[in-house]
Amino acid sequence: MVLVLSAQQLNQICVHAQQTYPNECCGLMLGRGVFKGEHRELVSLWPTRNAWENSADNPLDDGASPTERFLIDASEILMAQRHARTNGLEIVGVYHSHPDHPAVPSEFDREYAWPRCSYVIVSVQTGQAREIYSWTLSDQQTFVPEAILQTQPL
Repeated sequence: MVLVLSAQQLNQICVHAQQTYPNECCGLMLGRGVFKGEHRELVSLWPTRNAWENSADNPLDDGASPTERFLIDASEILMAQRHARTNGLEIVGVYHSHPDHPAVPSEFDREYAWPRCSYVIVSVQTGQAREIYSWTLSDQQTFVPEAILQTQPL
């Protein structure tokens, strides 16, 4: 699978990651699920707030902080999904950052990943985006690298 996105979208993800540093940023990617058989086409980004909080109200709380985890509020997912459907799109993936860590999925990322979606991870080192990779969950429930095809502006 190949994730197709523009240079502007790639830059928008990196800027979001740098703005939220040292916390993880997160957002949804809206587009067309399978485009010409092997491509996921990203049409727009839906930046979200990192809703991760250390509290008894967080059923996923494992003692980690927003510098190590992200959570997208269910209401934001529903809003993005409605917007996507209205525009003939779907949620094709999730992006987030790894502050001061490589752009490689963690075990936590794998455990809560959605099947058939792209996962773009940007590594932010001391406040600067350094590397960005896309991953997808295989049928064996492991992350495999996914190529990023950056389109040129018109």
